[in-house]
Amino acid sequence: MGCGHKDDKASLASSQITSLSHQPHQPPSTPASKEVWKKGGRMFSILLAVHLALLACTLVSSGAFEKIAVHDYDVFFLLTVMMLIVIVWIIFYLAGTSRCPDAILCKDSHAGPVWLRGGLILFAIFSLVMDVFKIGYYSSFYSCLSAIKIIYPIVQAIFVVVQTYFLWISAKDCIHVHLNVTRCGLMLTLTTNLAVWMSAVTDESVHKAHSKLKKNVTEEIFRWLLKAGIRSSSAEDCNCNSQICQIFKNGYFWLYPFNIEYSLFASAMVYVMWKNVGRFIDHHSHHIHRLKVRLFRRTFFVGIVLGLIILVSGLGVLILYEVQVNSSKKSQALTMYYIFNIVCLGLMSLVCIGGSVIYRFDKRDMDRHKNPTRTLDVALLMGAALGQYAISYYSIVAIVASTPRDSISALNLTYALLMIAQHTFQNIFIIEGLHRQPPKEDHKHHSHQKDLYGLTFVNINAVSLRVPDSGSTLAPSTASGTEAIHPSDLVRSLTAPKKMNWRRKSLREISMFLLLSNIILWIMPAFGARPQFDNDTELNFYGDSMWPAIVDICLPFGIFYRMHAVASLLEVYIMS
Repeated sequence: MGCGHKDDKASLASSQITSLSHQPHQPPSTPASKEVWKKGGRMFSILLAVHLALLACTLVSSGAFEKIAVHDYDVFFLLTVMMLIVIVWIIFYLAGTSRCPDAILCKDSHAGPVWLRGGLILFAIFSLVMDVFKIGYYSSFYSCLSAIKIIYPIVQAIFVVVQTYFLWISAKDCIHVHLNVTRCGLMLTLTTNLAVWMSAVTDESVHKAHSKLKKNVTEEIFRWLLKAGIRSSSAEDCNCNSQICQIFKNGYFWLYPFNIEYSLFASAMVYVMWKNVGRFIDHHSHHIHRLKVRLFRRTFFVGIVLGLIILVSGLGVLILYEVQVNSSKKSQALTMYYIFNIVCLGLMSLVCIGGSVIYRFDKRDMDRHKNPTRTLDVALLMGAALGQYAISYYSIVAIVASTPRDSISALNLTYALLMIAQHTFQNIFIIEGLHRQPPKEDHKHHSHQKDLYGLTFVNINAVSLRVPDSGSTLAPSTASGTEAIHPSDLVRSLTAPKKMNWRRKSLREISMFLLLSNIILWIMPAFGARPQFDNDTELNFYGDSMWPAIVDICLPFGIFYRMHAVASLLEVYIMS
């Protein structure tokens, strides 16, 4: 990417300015022309992404079934080619922007915050470990497998490393050269991440279905597998009898949730970069708030303690659930799971309502500046919540319409209703917190408070006693130019900061509690605690083919919602 071709917006604007010099009375049309070029470039990249996404979705979904003549190595071949193209484009982008000083004229301070990039690196590390396990697993019997099975995880590991480095250093870029090429490259990167995500979700679902078939949990699942004709993995035909092979096999399937979240995190960051292509930032309105992160200062520790209790209790419930759900104590495991989630979701709903009430008394201004990162956060929160909404409403219909009803059905109904309420209240709390201005120091009150604490009397009553009733000022220093201080101002300077600190502390406690609670609610379904497959009410009502398909499609969105809520709540915590 050289510097020979400047920004098409800049060249277009310069040509129009030249023409306007000869026609001074003609009204300028630069903004409209810029908008046309901008929409045209975006539309072309969107069409490219849509076609690639449909092609990848068709191959991934077709490769999961035995009756369709599409094999899993066909899917791996497509994904490998897409990842290689993205790797080449990223290298092209990094080399071009490093040699061109005018490529990046400004940066979006809101894009790619450090906690989002930190989470991306965490998921990238686990994704690399998963690729190592996958390479070791397929290498154990490479003679009876296609070569693409080993090439794919190797390319994926390189792709994860290159993309993570690219997003770490370039997430804030507002590039101004080769706009159309950059838009298409970013959309190709986004589509590749979504295709890898779809492949991982499908592979994980097929693996879980075969695991249940081998354990012979229920006859319904067995008939569903036969009817659906789910393809067995080609590696199943090879012998994996060694202990190291079994470790590799079980290890990379347990790490699939991290790879799934990595793809979604990367897609969100790439989308923000795509929105910032060719963007000019007004530094007067797009000011940077330098906030000091103090996790354990100015807090009551109530939210942290309660959140840690919920987190540790949830881990215990998860372990017991995994041990008991496939045994004769299945009903006890389901009861324990539902009771824990009902208590957790109920507390989270009440806390979110309390946070929204506190916002009513918070006098901070709303941030109405253009912010693509915040717009994406809100869209992802609302969109990802639809997955859990769908599962909950399907469960409610099945429970209400089914007979007979037992205690587990009542707990399941309560769980579904609270899940809807908690998502709704939490979205309201997070979205309002993201649109609040960060706290600003009131220099006037600060100076008044400093002068007041310099006096020999600090008590408010003492202040009122030493000030004349006529309302005269305490220290009218007109000669020195010092501002006169009214006694009512002195009282407000003492009381107002305390009230503001109380509100901010409460919002920080609420944010930390919700953050820790969302972590355990992400861990439980991501690592196997999925009562939707273990509870027979929905399975009997919708059938043994419809209900598993609904859960497989909607549950990944619910898992992603929890992780995105954690990142958003951390931002709300810091902004409070």
